[in-house]
Amino acid sequence: MQNRYSEADAQAAIEKYSGHSADIALRVYTSRLIGAEPALVLHGGGNTSVKSSARTLTGETVRVLYVKGSGWDLDTLEPAGLPGVRLDPLLTLRTLNRLSDEAMVNEQRVNLLDASAPNPSVETLLHAFLPHKFIDHSHADAILALANQPEAEALCREIYGEDVALVPYIMPGFSLACLAARVYEENPAVRGLLLVNHGLFTFGDSAKESYDRHIEMVTRAEEFIARAPERPLTAAPVSTLAAGELFGRVAPLLRGLYGEKGGASWIVHWRDDARAREFAGSRECAEWSQIGTATPDHVIRTKQKPLLLNIPNPDDPEGLRRQISQALDAYSENYHAYFTASQQASGQEKKELDPLPRVVLLAGVGLLTVGKTVKEARIAADIYQHTVGIIQDAFRIGRYAPLSARDLFDMEYWSLEQAKLGKKKPGKLEGKVVLVSGAASGIGRASARLFGAHGAHLFLIDRDEEGLEETRREIGASTVEVFAADVTDAGAVARAYAALVAAYGGIDMLISNAGNAPQGAIGEVPEAELRASFELNFFAHQRLAQAAVELLLRQKTGGCLLFNASKAAFNPGPGFGPYAIPKAAVVALCKQYALDYGACGIRANAINADRVRTGLFPDEVVAKRAAARGLTPEAYFKSNLLGREVTAEDVAQGFLDLALAEKTTGSVLTIDGGNIAASPR
Repeated sequence: MQNRYSEADAQAAIEKYSGHSADIALRVYTSRLIGAEPALVLHGGGNTSVKSSARTLTGETVRVLYVKGSGWDLDTLEPAGLPGVRLDPLLTLRTLNRLSDEAMVNEQRVNLLDASAPNPSVETLLHAFLPHKFIDHSHADAILALANQPEAEALCREIYGEDVALVPYIMPGFSLACLAARVYEENPAVRGLLLVNHGLFTFGDSAKESYDRHIEMVTRAEEFIARAPERPLTAAPVSTLAAGELFGRVAPLLRGLYGEKGGASWIVHWRDDARAREFAGSRECAEWSQIGTATPDHVIRTKQKPLLLNIPNPDDPEGLRRQISQALDAYSENYHAYFTASQQASGQEKKELDPLPRVVLLAGVGLLTVGKTVKEARIAADIYQHTVGIIQDAFRIGRYAPLSARDLFDMEYWSLEQAKLGKKKPGKLEGKVVLVSGAASGIGRASARLFGAHGAHLFLIDRDEEGLEETRREIGASTVEVFAADVTDAGAVARAYAALVAAYGGIDMLISNAGNAPQGAIGEVPEAELRASFELNFFAHQRLAQAAVELLLRQKTGGCLLFNASKAAFNPGPGFGPYAIPKAAVVALCKQYALDYGACGIRANAINADRVRTGLFPDEVVAKRAAARGLTPEAYFKSNLLGREVTAEDVAQGFLDLALAEKTTGSVLTIDGGNIAASPR
């Protein structure tokens, strides 16, 4: 493990956070060093603290524990993520014989310096009861390979001698804080604590000393593992299909079955990792993967074990769906049995969480994760990607013996742990995957912004790469994928859909928007130009919709097709035949999809808009059309019954309304400010 401490960077941190004490600045600096290394901490794991002082409004100097707050990750920590808690009241709690979790949280909150600060870490008292100024805690991969050994104590002595003391497993909270403090006080010369089935604590008088010790202890564990003989995996028979093709067949079925069995919409993520693929395709996987999580808090992200799938013959779609469905049912039944037995043993009444797996090990493909958002799925993938290495390293040096199901249940259903997942109200389109064509500008960009604001996972297509990236930057979310493609190219569309499945596992909605506006008298326009217009303004819509429907039918989730038609479909203008005719065909296309696939729950609707500033018509064309009506260009855009200009955002809102109108199909929504000649009838 590389030590990345730099005196120059430490000084730079002090200058950067000059509005805070040097203690806080250095605490942030070394916390971020730890957080930047995935082999140390992942997604809210680990915590750090510093004991310092502060002056109250009355001028009193009080001792303060600044500790990582809930909702903050170490790699992005800022001073605001270190809520200050008065230290002396915390220390008096150690005189108690017991302290409930609720009382502990309350004591920590009532002693905050800032009432609006986030909740301090659930391990705040452990940081408080240890006497050191700086304390670092991580769930380092190499440490977990040791901490999950049945002979952890003997290994700890062999590797660390008297430098590290062992703390037996207890649930985080008051009892663990008291036990860790006693273990330290019995071994005051130690430079760290190894918590069984949990992780590593180091401490020091300075941020550098605590960080240096942390890196040293992790490195010694890594070196010990490296000296052990490797334990190669034994390959099991798997499908001969390429990994990407097998994933492409399985992912939409998973999305559909999760929706069927668990409600809501789900994202399927594939972590294309060679080590995970080898593990998923090994004979050892059947036993090793089912033992438990590497550290208890992972259970809220990954469940206690993954689902295993091995599909030697994936060529029968319905048979494949049945096999996956049966595997999910068996997993859910096992989860219910685990819940029931653990609840009875605990003597507590709990509401059973959904029983669906979050991690799927698919032989021949590797690591798949499933979540209600892509963030959830990626977090689970990050965690289990490291878990694979931890399990293999554990068996390399001995055995893998994490917490029992009973202990994991206590952690999974612990209110303080569930609180980490947050209670944010989901967006109207959370978990929905929406493909938008022509997303680099105009109506496509406006639609992407609006659907993204409501929680949709976006897959944006346009041939304008620079414009696509600008759209992505505007939205600024991790739930945006872009793919440069000309939608008149069948091969490019096929590749785009393959990338869509790789990113999210499937689709829920299509906004088929890309188009142009060629002009010419219909009796004079060259056939090649008319055919080119049909390629973009009709056949591209059909190509995108056909591919979307193929996925939706495999998912069996229903879905929504949204087409950008035009008022020209109902009220064509002189010289606009090459544009109006394929647009009229798009309206017919929309209605045909509504007819043919309504019984499958697939809705198809269109919008016909007019006079929207999108760049579709060059300025000179707008000026010419306005002049022909005796209008200025500005007046032209307001020349409707309402006298108000229609914007790209108005059209986007129309698409959103249709997307949410679950009992509407075959509809053409007019958004033009009022033009009776163009209204559908």
